[in-house]
Amino acid sequence: MIPAMLRAMRPKQWLKNVLVFAAPGAAGVLDRPEEFVTTVIAFVAFCLAASGTYVWNDLSDLEADRTHPTKRDRPFAAGLVPIGVARAMGVLLPIAALAVAGATGRWETIAVIAVYLALTLSYTFWLKDVAIIDLLAVASGFVLRAAAGAVAVDVPMSRWFILCVTFGSLFIVVGKRYAELQELGAGAGTRITLDTYTPGFLRMLLSVSLGGALISYCVWAFETADGKDFPFYELSIVPMIAALFRYLLVLERGEGSAPEEVFSRDRVLQLAGLVWVIIYGVAVYTA
Repeated sequence: MIPAMLRAMRPKQWLKNVLVFAAPGAAGVLDRPEEFVTTVIAFVAFCLAASGTYVWNDLSDLEADRTHPTKRDRPFAAGLVPIGVARAMGVLLPIAALAVAGATGRWETIAVIAVYLALTLSYTFWLKDVAIIDLLAVASGFVLRAAAGAVAVDVPMSRWFILCVTFGSLFIVVGKRYAELQELGAGAGTRITLDTYTPGFLRMLLSVSLGGALISYCVWAFETADGKDFPFYELSIVPMIAALFRYLLVLERGEGSAPEEVFSRDRVLQLAGLVWVIIYGVAVYTA
């Protein structure tokens, strides 16, 4: 049963929590042991918080998951974990997340985790059935991940950084809905809002969010590079564009309903991400 419990925590989804490192990384403090350890603690806290909300989400969607072609294999839907144990996990994991967040020594980290838990649980039991609000709620979770890293080590987030994360998150979230609609179609019974959205509408949202992400990242890069001798920040725009366009291509191929799986297997996306990390890392830590 323990392997099934671990699988119910969705460790593959923890990849999203790497955003916790974004603000400290951009601020150039991850090469300091104390700040790095604090960021790792914030990352662990978010992993526990996210897993706790995934448990409640799966419990809420239990009947729908049992009719889904792939989600029916999830531990709760498949009956691999007793419901009582699942509910205990749903209580203990958020508590553990708040306790670990406290280890950063900053109440702000605890507050961000608490807001994330409140938002995500509201999404699970209510907001996921409200069109548009469901997209904004999920995207806000990504912004809170970035905020957690910033408050944990007490570094500021520029307005363009926030806009970039916001639009980038919307792009991923809308892309997920678009892929789900392409894969399952309206009336599939697995997500109520799929009956409201249309492919054309989601395409428009993809265009808006992609444009917003690109513009805000470009402005952020040029603003950050002001006065620097070599244009590393500006060069980082190239792999960023490549990654966003590649993901758009993945969506057009009918994939993308599980973004974490796309990122874990698409070699072009991984290469673009690696190149971006190298260029941006050189820009920040060799200045």
